[in-house]
Amino acid sequence: MTIALYWGSASPFVRKVMAAAHELGLQDSIEIRDSAAHPVERDARIQAFNPLAKVPAAATDDGTMLYDSRVICEYLDSVAGGGLFPPAGPARWTALRRQALGDGLLDAALLIRYEMLARPAEHQWPVWIAKQREKVEDALNAMAADIPAEDCHDIGALTYACALGWLAFRFPEFAWQEGRPALAAWHEAYEARPAMRATRPSA
Repeated sequence: MTIALYWGSASPFVRKVMAAAHELGLQDSIEIRDSAAHPVERDARIQAFNPLAKVPAAATDDGTMLYDSRVICEYLDSVAGGGLFPPAGPARWTALRRQALGDGLLDAALLIRYEMLARPAEHQWPVWIAKQREKVEDALNAMAADIPAEDCHDIGALTYACALGWLAFRFPEFAWQEGRPALAAWHEAYEARPAMRATRPSA
């Protein structure tokens, strides 16, 4: 089994997929294809896999197209025979809810980044940026109130870690760790996992 994956070195959603692959022992099955994902200048190479031209976008060796990170991670989990997605029951709903929260934090933070980088300064909307920042802060507070157990390494915990890591990478000025010492300690410990060390974002 091989998967061709359009990849970006700084994408938190790509990192989630790659960290999942490492956790499941499937990293050598991923054929990385570089790309130039951009919210305005869309990359036609990515669009061949995903009509939205967003990464991560993947194709299996039988031609099945897979996007976005949630779908690709679940596909990898199914190939590996499980490990990241708990079976039906309370643990599964908790993991999926945490995944949604982490992804939602990233969605809001990415909107801030796009507003600041892709839109000309004279057209930027400070209220929009402030309101997305509120979402980020609310998500962080919810995470701080719902920290995964130390031995929890499911898709929810993985998404939390990728979201927090990207926030520290792209928005160090947010200083999300301040006032959230337990969440910061959890994240520091999680980042020491081999899958996380192997997939840290770079500019």
